[in-house]
Amino acid sequence: MPEVIILTMNHDKDHIHLHLSIPPKIRVSDAVRTIKSMSGKLLKKKFEYMRKPYWGVDGIWSDGYFVSTVGVNEYAIKRYIEHQGQEDLGQAQLVLGL
Repeated sequence: MPEVIILTMNHDKDHIHLHLSIPPKIRVSDAVRTIKSMSGKLLKKKFEYMRKPYWGVDGIWSDGYFVSTVGVNEYAIKRYIEHQGQEDLGQAQLVLGL
């Protein structure tokens, strides 16, 4: 999906946050499914130790995901993603302006 653009990305121990630009003609669920599918295949290809526990399994990601649209608070959401992990540890004090 060359039209989907990753604007910001970060991770924690057990999840990732992506700030994406998805054109209106692409369903969010289709974009998420494609990202999960492609990244799972690439991870299993790059890290051989992942092949055995995920043998015969379609993907490595959980079935669920959370999506929210971005509007006025785009800057706050981008900063939150950039500082992912620090919030969980209480190391960063961000005002999200919600």
